[in-house]
Formats: sequence, structure tokens, C-alpha cells
Amino acid sequence: MAAVQNILLDIEGTICPISFVKDTLFPYAIKALPDVLARKWTDADFQPYKDAFPAEHRTSPAALQAHVEDLTRRDVKIAYLKNLQGYLWEDGYKTGAYATPLFPDVAPKLQAWKDGGKKVAIYSSGSVFAQKLLFQHVSEGERVEDRTGLIDSWFDTVNAGLKTESASYQTIMAALGWTAERTLFLTDNVKEVDAAAAAGIQTILVDRPGNAVLQDSDRQRLQIVTTFSALEA
Repeated sequence: MAAVQNILLDIEGTICPISFVKDTLFPYAIKALPDVLARKWTDADFQPYKDAFPAEHRTSPAALQAHVEDLTRRDVKIAYLKNLQGYLWEDGYKTGAYATPLFPDVAPKLQAWKDGGKKVAIYSSGSVFAQKLLFQHVSEGERVEDRTGLIDSWFDTVNAGLKTESASYQTIMAALGWTAERTLFLTDNVKEVDAAAAAGIQTILVDRPGNAVLQDSDRQRLQIVTTFSALEA
């Protein structure tokens, strides 16, 4: 196995708890949306977010609200929803309604990779804008710190493609000039592991508290860690 020089990271269930996204960020967006729709329905800065939705779901604020709630409930990973969520989450981060609870082993490992000359990229279904918000507002005790400097590149389903498709990982490798054999992808999603592996990338499944229960067959065939402290890379 080639020495790892590049790290590709998922977010939810890998570097922060799934519960932060599902129980904090998602509900905040749903709660904030009615007021935003009432105030900004015709505002120029909101039009790109609204117009990205299918026409039948933007006939009225109520129709858009209902569609967003449905997509969120089903956790549909579609770009126009993710872009709107990032827009809505920004206010919550800036007002201190919440901050990102990285797992305690994550920031030290990110710093060690940076100090060791390794390159680190994020690949998440959430928009690049939302990814950067998440890293700009990391909870560290009573402080909130900006940790975007630990990340070199950012990818989502818009600039890379769906995370369960092997071609998406090839797109990222080409964009960054990375060699697949010297890249390690860390995620909590078995289908994403398989897609990245099909592209020739080294993979490790991350099994955190609150993540989906793994099948015995996947435990037997995949390399798994429960903490970044266990990584040799």
C-alpha cells in the first residue's frame, strides 16, 4: 500500500456527530425559513436560492416551505436544498445559536497532517459554503475558533458529483492533481467507501457513536476506525 500523502474527509458522522446536523442544523433551518421567506421572497439576494428549486415548488412561500420540510425529513441530498440550508445556517453560526462540535480527536489530527505536509480536502453533500461555515465556527471549550486554515480544498455534489459514484472521486483527483493510490478517504458511509475504492483510493470507514449500525459483512471486509487517533497516516 502506497504511503498516504493526501486526505479526503467526509463531515457528518466522520469529523462531527450526526446529531449536530440532524438535531441542530436541520431544525434550525426549518424554523428560520418562514421568516426568511416572508422578508426576502422578492429580494434580489435571495432569488438564486429560490429560483434553483423546481418551479412547482416556488409558486408561494408556503409551497417552498412544504417542499423544504419534505426534503429535509427524507434527508435528500440535492444541491438546491443544501445551498439554501447553508444560507439559513449562516445566521445561526454568526449569532452564536450553535457552534461545530468536532470530535476531540479531529483537530489535533488535522494539525498533525498539516504540520507533516499532507494535503486535506473536504468532500460533503453539504454545500461548500456550508462546509466553510462549519469550520469557521468550531467549538473549543468556551471559545469558538476558525479552523478553515487546516483544510486545503472543498468539494460538494456541485463541483464533484454524488458521493456514491466512483466518477466523483476521479473528478476530485483530477482537480487537485492527486494520485488516488496515495490518497486516503475517511467516511462513515459504506457506499461512499465502495465508490472511492473503485476509483483506486485508499479507504477507511469511520464508526462513531450515533452512526448507522454496520453489517457484520462490512465489518469483515472493510478497514474501520473509531477515532482518528488510531490512524497511522
